[in-house]
Amino acid sequence: MSRLLDKIVIIDVESTCWDGTQPADQQSDIIEIGICLLDVQSGEITDSRGIMVKPERSTVSLFCTQLTTITQDMVDEGITFREACEILRSDYLTHQRTWMSYGQYDHTMFTNMCRDLKVPFPFGMSHINVKNLFGLKMKLNREVGMAGALALLNIPLEGTHHRGVDDARNIAKVVKHLFY
Repeated sequence: MSRLLDKIVIIDVESTCWDGTQPADQQSDIIEIGICLLDVQSGEITDSRGIMVKPERSTVSLFCTQLTTITQDMVDEGITFREACEILRSDYLTHQRTWMSYGQYDHTMFTNMCRDLKVPFPFGMSHINVKNLFGLKMKLNREVGMAGALALLNIPLEGTHHRGVDDARNIAKVVKHLFY
């Protein structure tokens, strides 16, 4: 299968989380997949979308809702992780395109959930860690968070921080700055 170099897939996930210790009977699940495409030729950010995912091994805590604005009711109306991964492959051709996320967390969450739930990994081998790339490109002494990267670039953070769909668009702005 040939690799497509027309668009870069930008991914940001939100997951179930807790304030302090994770309950022994729960595992962190992806609950939102934020995705957008960055056109390689024009630098245009397109196809922005948030996919709500029903957690299969945990519930949304009050802390998680306060951090992300995502409620249990919202994810109860979502789709399964398997269905979300199928959408990534079919609608965004994620298995054929380079994909990026801000840090290693998103890659690790997909790897672990795919393994644990026996779901085919929806991406190809070409993953780029934007957090690391940004730090290298900007010649920083250490990596900075997404909001910090936007601040260094004088780009306002738009939308709700810690919402996958909004963070994916904001990450795409950082990537756009690095390439254009």
